[in-house]
Amino acid sequence: MSLNFKLLRLRANLTLEEVAQATGVTRGYLSKIERGLVKPSVGSALKLAKVLNVSVDELFGDAETGDAVIVTRAKEGTPQDTLRGTPRLVASTRGGHRMVAFVMRPGEAREQSHPMSHHEGDELLFVLGGRIRLELPSRVEDLEQGDAVQFNGVVPHKITSLSGDEAEVLIVIRVD
Repeated sequence: MSLNFKLLRLRANLTLEEVAQATGVTRGYLSKIERGLVKPSVGSALKLAKVLNVSVDELFGDAETGDAVIVTRAKEGTPQDTLRGTPRLVASTRGGHRMVAFVMRPGEAREQSHPMSHHEGDELLFVLGGRIRLELPSRVEDLEQGDAVQFNGVVPHKITSLSGDEAEVLIVIRVD
């Protein structure tokens, strides 16, 4: 992602500071993304794609296609054992679709130092395995395998694991 982000930023003729101001993401965090030291959260990736006027898939390096049927093979995704909390894109806006889906293994609460994220569009979380905690400004929900929750993505939220490496979540976001 680091090379794609930097190239797309330069193509848009934007500085790190300009992207930071437009997204609300710190310049330091953006610099770390460019250097490949961190992967952006789902919320940050959505904001970056919007500011750079590209799709989330292009930000992650997937080529655009006009085919309305998109198949994403497991072997084509990001390995799940790279960075904890790194989302793996499993469905995108290619082909004119209005949803983006990620599978994520969130880190444990004590390992998560990033603030709550927020973004446009409705969000659906489905716990594929383990247990997670969803933190919202007005409440905290502990969810386990098979549980699902829907909310408006503009509500600040944070997902952490309550079961170490076992936690895995499907995140589906409607984008307009």
